[in-house]
Amino acid sequence: MGKYDFDIIHDRKNTDCIKWDFGMQRKGRDDLLPLWVADMDFKLPDEVLKDITDRVQHGIFGYTDPGDKYRNIVRDWYSRRHGISFDGKDIVVTPGVVYAIALAIRAFTRPGDAVIIQQPVYYPFSGTIKANDRKVVNNQLLLKDDHYEIDFDDFEKKIIDNDVKMFLLCSPHNPVGRVWTKEELTRLAEICKKHDVYVFADEIHSDFVYPGHRHTSFLSLPEEYTGKLILGTSSSKTFNMAGLQVSNIIIPNEEVRKAFERENDATGYSQPNALGMVATMSVYEKGEEWLDELLEYLQGNLSYVRDFLKEKLPKVKLIEPEGTYLIWLDFSEVTKDHKELEDIIINRSKLWLDPGIIFGRETALFERINIACPRAILKQAMEQLYEGLSH
Repeated sequence: MGKYDFDIIHDRKNTDCIKWDFGMQRKGRDDLLPLWVADMDFKLPDEVLKDITDRVQHGIFGYTDPGDKYRNIVRDWYSRRHGISFDGKDIVVTPGVVYAIALAIRAFTRPGDAVIIQQPVYYPFSGTIKANDRKVVNNQLLLKDDHYEIDFDDFEKKIIDNDVKMFLLCSPHNPVGRVWTKEELTRLAEICKKHDVYVFADEIHSDFVYPGHRHTSFLSLPEEYTGKLILGTSSSKTFNMAGLQVSNIIIPNEEVRKAFERENDATGYSQPNALGMVATMSVYEKGEEWLDELLEYLQGNLSYVRDFLKEKLPKVKLIEPEGTYLIWLDFSEVTKDHKELEDIIINRSKLWLDPGIIFGRETALFERINIACPRAILKQAMEQLYEGLSH
């Protein structure tokens, strides 16, 4: 038994939580068990809550900027956990990684330009590209023997054929759970350098990696590959603080960083959330033990789902994740109709999951499930799924 108890069920209803409070607005009903959005149902450790509370007790929340202390704490976390080094001045603080993706698209491409992604992938990638009047180009990931791989030949061909200006990389990959190897990342980097393509590497899930795998940051690649890199990071995913709206965008090249900052200035955004800064410093200084215990707990949740499917739902195939707390389930042996699959999930199982079709047309028979919840909730969800499929 560790120091922290992740089995405690915290009631999040009536807190304006999009995961638990917006079923009627988003799904037209409020009787669904939600395991959809990448948001954990765990409380921050008391050590961090005390720092936030102490700051609240000060009572003044004026304009706040990240100073050297903040930048050094963020830098030290990534050095300690991921073995990468950068200067504190390389950090641009934004309210979120998706916000930063939009800024990068606007700063380094023009309307009509092509941006390449690798579906099935986090759906705001394509949404943000389209919302900014750019063209989505897809380098489809290949599922081989229940394991996703990159089609490098297609990646380069698509870049050439579409004159691609930017690549949005998801690393670790959401939703397929791949933790890309250094060799895979280097090959992508070589192609992007060859064709003068900017790389936005979304590494927000980098702290969630399972034993036997190791996250390789794009920033750890040789300097020749990082000249046009925008690296998206945040404590918000690791410690479930998205509502505090602080992300750290690391841009090692000064010219690229200044162009990104100019686009940020054009939005009118300047100082970050004061409490978000306090929380980020606190979790990076005091949250490491909590995170290590959480990772063990998530491994237990994953083992539970794996065993449950093997025993009770053998037709539902788990794509074994190497990272993230999101698991990718293949229902293609259950049905060939994605509308029927949604009926099974929503009406028969009374679950709210993320349907595979929103990650790309080719994965309409998949579902993404968030396992970052107390095991009792996860068990309830799997039993409801079993009941829904039994009918």
